[in-house]
Amino acid sequence: MKDGILILNKTQDWTSHDCVAVCRRVLRLKGVKKIGHGGTLDPMACGVLPIYIGKATRLMEYTDLDDKTYRCTARLGLITDTLDIWGETLEERSTEGITEEAIREALGAFHGEIEQYPPMYSSVRVNGKRLYQYARDGETVEVKPRKVTIREFIIENIDMEKMEVSFEVTCSKGTYIRTICSDLGEALGCGAAMSALTRVASGIFRIEDGVDPEALKTMEEDEIEKFIIDTDKPLVHFGKVEMSEDRAKYFKMGNAIRWKQIRVLEEPKVADESLVNKRGRSYSTLYCVYNYETGEFLGTGYYSAKTRELKADKILVDR
Repeated sequence: MKDGILILNKTQDWTSHDCVAVCRRVLRLKGVKKIGHGGTLDPMACGVLPIYIGKATRLMEYTDLDDKTYRCTARLGLITDTLDIWGETLEERSTEGITEEAIREALGAFHGEIEQYPPMYSSVRVNGKRLYQYARDGETVEVKPRKVTIREFIIENIDMEKMEVSFEVTCSKGTYIRTICSDLGEALGCGAAMSALTRVASGIFRIEDGVDPEALKTMEEDEIEKFIIDTDKPLVHFGKVEMSEDRAKYFKMGNAIRWKQIRVLEEPKVADESLVNKRGRSYSTLYCVYNYETGEFLGTGYYSAKTRELKADKILVDR
């Protein structure tokens, strides 16, 4: 089984852990040792769940940069502790007098950079403890708002009989769709809770490219491999460089390569130098590295302005 990324189309009531467990059982029988997942989805949510296979697991942190696209339905007049219909109902309010025009006007606030408070039932850490742990323990804690970016917001349907609003939103990392629903209800004065959520895209990953986790159980290895995306494909923010077979041998051993011995194909697309990976390296210096004689993806490297070298970041091939 080749390394890469398999897109699962997670169904409702499956946890992300359930999906990974199925993949482990199926793929380990086919020789896969390392498996991980990116972008956890709540049990009630559906859609794109990337499964990283083999050496691709080493690149999971880099897909966190990607925007996500969701389809969501919000139910007006309902307030719950989890901000969705699966939580405990705290209050039901009248929606009398709320017009479609008022709903559209309230939704107009969800564009560009906004501030939102993470839900108490979320995995955000405060003082080393996750918010859902505080909520379950009945403890209160100060939660600070976080800036997120709404790239696109499309109203798909407003059902004035059911008092439900359906929309599609493309947003930055860390955006809570449940909070958008709750903030909509707050703006209208009636409250609102999320009643459906599907992640239709995460970076280059699309729901139409996904595999049903149940179907995966009966698929043969060659069938599965048709759905596996090459390891380097999601790294769209990285630059691209290539080097000779001779230099590639040194790079595979973790050695730095002089910049003048490298051919630059594309520059990194992240200009913000404050955005860094787990080792403190700026995304504006990161490159996908290839052997130009074979086309092999060797791994990732970063440019050192001090030494004018390409240094190894993550080597994804055997020496």
